[in-house]
Amino acid sequence: MVERLKWRKEPGPRVEGSRDLDRSKVQAPGIVPLPGGGYRLFYTAVGPGKPFSVCQGYILSAVSADGVNFQIEPGIRMAPDPAIEHGSLRYLAPTVTQLADGRWRMYFESRGPVGIPTVIASAISSDLVEWELEEGIRLQGFNGIGGPRYVKLPDGRGRLYCFATQPTSKGVISAVTEDGLNFELEPGNRMEVGQSEIEAKGISAADVVPPAAAGEPWLMLYSGWQDAPPGTILPPHPSLDPNAVENGLSENFAAVSIAFDLMGFRSRIFAAHSSDGLVWERDGCVIEGGGLGTPGIDAVHAEDMSFIRLNDGSYRVYYASCDTDGNWRIASAVTE
Repeated sequence: MVERLKWRKEPGPRVEGSRDLDRSKVQAPGIVPLPGGGYRLFYTAVGPGKPFSVCQGYILSAVSADGVNFQIEPGIRMAPDPAIEHGSLRYLAPTVTQLADGRWRMYFESRGPVGIPTVIASAISSDLVEWELEEGIRLQGFNGIGGPRYVKLPDGRGRLYCFATQPTSKGVISAVTEDGLNFELEPGNRMEVGQSEIEAKGISAADVVPPAAAGEPWLMLYSGWQDAPPGTILPPHPSLDPNAVENGLSENFAAVSIAFDLMGFRSRIFAAHSSDGLVWERDGCVIEGGGLGTPGIDAVHAEDMSFIRLNDGSYRVYYASCDTDGNWRIASAVTE
């Protein structure tokens, strides 16, 4: 029997919109412990300072000495390119790993127009600030793959946990790599959707921490979505509208997508454990807001998380949170 970890929300946001690059929406964090101490937090954002009018999001960063107080770094780490079909509109959900030669590789979800499935792309850096897009696609398939989280395996390989869009929902799949560039899908799903009403709409991300010692469990946090109430009339979401660029929805991505977020959907963070990183047992909901009409920076949504084991053996999770006014921020919680 694995003891379920208890999570305590930490007060205040770790990162929130504060400038033209991120004022409209902040989401999808990816935390990186730095070799010399401290942390760098990568996240997806959009604001009036976006690099081109129909851009739906790009990757920014902030640094911290203690993992709680972050200083925003200037500039964009990675931005979509209109000339790249599968990456012409939005980059999101960064996950970063250090390579044997000291450089760093970032994997992220890459989005183009509707009809072009989401894929996983990558970039390379020597300093975590200046990044160069690597050619090609790291992982693709199903009706789209996204929300990547990279894990180093004990045998020296790497694994990506991602959501895979099925005809009616999103579940978690995995793929392994020997060289960090070429991935092979592993059979089956790591996490199926539809196990309960509060996560039946789909899973938008899953992050995994391998065991620190033999005999300990693998741990997973994942974000599950509850559908809007029956009969809700939903506006078109710009990421699902094939005419989003032409009709202006892409240019107004943040406002339109936030209105969609407040139409009755709910997202929560759930936990699971495993003995091998492949077959998982659910542990239930661990982080949620109070719902519409209640206070709190994560009253409506808590999703797209990234978590790490701290030096004292506890864990901290960084997650995207949305309040009842549609303000998205990066929040955090620690295990007790």
